[in-house]
Amino acid sequence: MRLRCTILAISLLIAPAAHSETAIDALVTAYPQFLVGSDNNDLIWRDGTRMPLKDGSTNKTLQQLLEHPDIEDQFAFPYPLGGPFKPPALNEDPGRIRNQPFFVKMYGDCRKGEVARHLKSIPWMPARGGKTIRATTVNGIADKLVDISRELERLPKGVVRFAVPSYGAYNCRPVRRTQRLSMHAYGAAIDLNIRYGDYWLWKKPANGKVIWRNRIPQAIVEIFERHGFVWGGKWYHYDTMHFEYRPELIGLAKRGWAVPNKE
Repeated sequence: MRLRCTILAISLLIAPAAHSETAIDALVTAYPQFLVGSDNNDLIWRDGTRMPLKDGSTNKTLQQLLEHPDIEDQFAFPYPLGGPFKPPALNEDPGRIRNQPFFVKMYGDCRKGEVARHLKSIPWMPARGGKTIRATTVNGIADKLVDISRELERLPKGVVRFAVPSYGAYNCRPVRRTQRLSMHAYGAAIDLNIRYGDYWLWKKPANGKVIWRNRIPQAIVEIFERHGFVWGGKWYHYDTMHFEYRPELIGLAKRGWAVPNKE
């Protein structure tokens, strides 16, 4: 009996530790001011609100994921942290899937004036000729953009030109050609210099396929990612001047946490 216990103890010591965290754990960890946890069915907010994690639908097309995502659908594609950059796989859009009720509850509805009360005007790369932008103070996003701005200003001139002037941050508008609110509508996204930005809708598909294109240097992307922002250049339907605050996706990428298996 003693020998059997000893063998069991040794096997536990040498066995690889399993990841107990899930994507929903990452979501709760990313927004501690708003979320307290989850159970098998719901995401639980600090004010007691419960939001269903799943809507019961499986095998959604990309369009269905974009138009009618549940909370778990937001993690359908893992975000590839860092570089080197490569064209994403067909329809692989990590971060482009957003559950609108989740973000409206967190940041407010700009159409009702709820986002405006949290906006803050901040300088964007003033030492490099940038101007003022507006971003939300929710989740400390405005302050994070100030820190990012300072880091970007220290980059070589040849790299800085891709980031300044900014094409804007807060803008109460939908995603182009949709009725879905953009992350800009929450003041939680920023576009860099449009002169060097590439957007999938601007380039005619070849044989029905999107041709990925990018001119944004890796050094810029890595600075944003360190502060919790994902980059639209890592989407099959790319938007290379676009960055949005999605620390839950960055957290998953850093820790190798498991994406939930929807049964």
